[in-house]
Amino acid sequence: MLGADAVTARLIPQRFNRHTFWCGQSGSGKSYALGVLIEQLLVRTRLPMVIFDPNADFVRLGELSAHGEEAESAEEAALLQSRDIRVLRPAGDSADPLLVRFTELSMPSKAAVLRLDPLADRAEYNELLHFERTIGSRSPEEIIPRLLRSESPAARTLAARIDNLRLIDWELWAGDRPAVTDIIRERPDATVLDLGGFNHPDEYLVVALAVLDELWARREERRPILIVIDEAHNLCSPENDGPLEVAVRERITQIAAEGRKFGLWLLLSTQRPSKVASGILSQCDNVAVMRMSSPADLTELAVRFGFAPAAMLARTTGFRQGEAFFAGGFVPAPTLASMRTRLTVEGGVDVRVPLRAEGARPR
Repeated sequence: MLGADAVTARLIPQRFNRHTFWCGQSGSGKSYALGVLIEQLLVRTRLPMVIFDPNADFVRLGELSAHGEEAESAEEAALLQSRDIRVLRPAGDSADPLLVRFTELSMPSKAAVLRLDPLADRAEYNELLHFERTIGSRSPEEIIPRLLRSESPAARTLAARIDNLRLIDWELWAGDRPAVTDIIRERPDATVLDLGGFNHPDEYLVVALAVLDELWARREERRPILIVIDEAHNLCSPENDGPLEVAVRERITQIAAEGRKFGLWLLLSTQRPSKVASGILSQCDNVAVMRMSSPADLTELAVRFGFAPAAMLARTTGFRQGEAFFAGGFVPAPTLASMRTRLTVEGGVDVRVPLRAEGARPR
């Protein structure tokens, strides 16, 4: 009930064992609201999360805001501060670097990093297939010289490919340092992956692929985890067709279709439903919608989520910032609500327009 402050809207935490789609146009408060949800899951559940964070919106998840320090929020704030929250950032920015171990990637993922096709590039692919058995014992600086010393033309071609892609210069390779997969195996309460600070545009995709491969490979352990993907169009777009983009999207599609029974649950946040591949979107049983002004987007949401009343979806065009519509298994009934204040500091706040002195304001 949007106008009634005394009525508390609640989600059902146990029903996050289904995939969730969260959307709202730019300026609707989508990422802020997602932060509220993440905080409440940390306070009220033992469900671990890995958060793909391209805009640094959640890198300060462990820091209390002024509201979080108020007496009325003291109990929740204390619970939040007791949680194990890890924030991993690109190696140049953090004492807790976001790193990947190349040798732990699956063979198809290694090939995607190198843009190798097993048939079109069969000689190089076969060389990598044999070379990867010993690559783990060598530092990155040794790889190209060793390939160049080989008598195999395919090895020298593979060396040229690695050199041309400048893979050795990428800052995400772990070497002997802990990789992101090592940390996720420990299951902290939340692991925030800051994907926005890499120098090479493909590095964040390699991080995503490494994490998703790891979770899928260990799915039989049935250790529940919520995979939160903010700005999900970066990883789930139906339009991206590069080898790494396709590999990441296919893995997310597989998790969407088959991961639920293994405890791999998705929470996808983006601006428009058309920005997420339909095979992923169709697997979501929970939906949250903030302000949406596009009739085409509302029509698609109504078609995709038949359990969401069209009349309530239509109201989202008039939503103010922070207002949301919820439907699906995680609410007792379709619900309109306003988001509460965050307890922790929002990382990616909007840049404000600088104003002049009082007398110089535009009229």
